[in-house]
Amino acid sequence: MSRKKRFSKEDLLNSGIGKLFENLDGKLPTPPMLMMDKIIHISDKGGAYGKGEITAELGINKSLWFFDCHFKNDPVMPGCLGLDGFWQLLGFFLTWAGGKGKGRALGVKDLKFKGQVRPFHEKITYQIDIKKFITRPTHMVWGDAVLKVKNKAIYFAKDLQVGLFENLTWDYGKDPAVDPF
Repeated sequence: MSRKKRFSKEDLLNSGIGKLFENLDGKLPTPPMLMMDKIIHISDKGGAYGKGEITAELGINKSLWFFDCHFKNDPVMPGCLGLDGFWQLLGFFLTWAGGKGKGRALGVKDLKFKGQVRPFHEKITYQIDIKKFITRPTHMVWGDAVLKVKNKAIYFAKDLQVGLFENLTWDYGKDPAVDPF
């Protein structure tokens, strides 16, 4: 099966509203939580482990919402947003690979920040190597990732994990007893 290997901002926005893939549950967040502008390359082959890879970018400018509040007069992108970008891309990989269900981040074994994203940077680049990918009993993926600024790796994540869940129930806060967690 031939699948698209690159995705534009419009594609990613369509994913957020359920109009990119047949799986209406497998969505990216919508802005402002969408942490990438485009996916430059996605494949279920290649990468450091031979199981797949993802490369994506986010354009950086001083008008991004988080620079006004993190930290006042010392603007920096929160590291947790870079981490969330990794998880978003792994969830996208699962849906792109044909998985069904709602995506959920499940963890990260090791995370290090060796630099920061500032408003004067032009872009960040995510590079993810797929370590393990299973489709039964549910779609799950594990990966290692780096976030780069000016082609220098500054965030390092090992053993990121994301899953798709078909029977995940959420009642939008009406009855917490229905929430499976």
